[in-house]
Amino acid sequence: MRFGWYIRSLHKWAANLMIFAMFLHVVRVYFTGGYRSPRQLNWLVGCSLLGVTLTFGFTGYSLVYEELSFWGATVACNLADAVPLVGPYIGHFLRGGPEVGENTLTRFYILHIGFLPTLTMALIGLHIFFVRLHGVTELKFEDEKVPVKERFFKFWPDHATTELLIGVLLMYLLTIMALVFPAGLGEPADPTTTPPHIKPEWYFYFSFRLLKLTSLKVRVVLTMAFGAAIFLWPFIEEWLQKRFRLSDSFSVAMGVLGFFGFLVLTVWESLA
Repeated sequence: MRFGWYIRSLHKWAANLMIFAMFLHVVRVYFTGGYRSPRQLNWLVGCSLLGVTLTFGFTGYSLVYEELSFWGATVACNLADAVPLVGPYIGHFLRGGPEVGENTLTRFYILHIGFLPTLTMALIGLHIFFVRLHGVTELKFEDEKVPVKERFFKFWPDHATTELLIGVLLMYLLTIMALVFPAGLGEPADPTTTPPHIKPEWYFYFSFRLLKLTSLKVRVVLTMAFGAAIFLWPFIEEWLQKRFRLSDSFSVAMGVLGFFGFLVLTVWESLA
């Protein structure tokens, strides 16, 4: 269709930058202590948004139905099968049958353009509500005094117009990326031939490398444990501090270790 290449390129680069921005935002909130009281609930909402965004990336990448995306979806469904207790039901639900095929694309499409956008809008609304209610973490020196009038940021027109200007700037940058690096199409999916090298999108590199180093069940259990620890970290940290009287440096050290592990696995897989 006319200008279809532009729409597809815009969609691809916007999706990648959105996931990259989400990673940066989570890191910023963590290392500034923005997940602590009274913002624990907003941390849960933010982590849920990160999970939904990654699911957006997975379903959208699979819908292209290239050779790599087909086998990536196959690996992902096999990982779903390895989830304890409910794995086989989740895998069958995602595939729409015993194997990846037309039913899988139908389900991924409904998730991608129907269920996930609805859930995302609800979570974003809740996220903005909590931000407006509690504000953002103030970054200042201990002896610095911030005037009261500078501690508040009106939603209209300040907040809304700022977001609008940022959106216009991002559309400009995304258009340049779409023109300079247009999204292409790979080889069509061939269920009968497994390609020699299977790679997911870059934001799943760490997970794929972990799979190569362990096994399906071990990788699933480790990923679930890591995800649960991130999701519940405000409450875990509070419990640890009450029981062992740990300082804030402990949380910083845990964050550095977690981020460094994620970075190492991602770079390792990218160079493989």
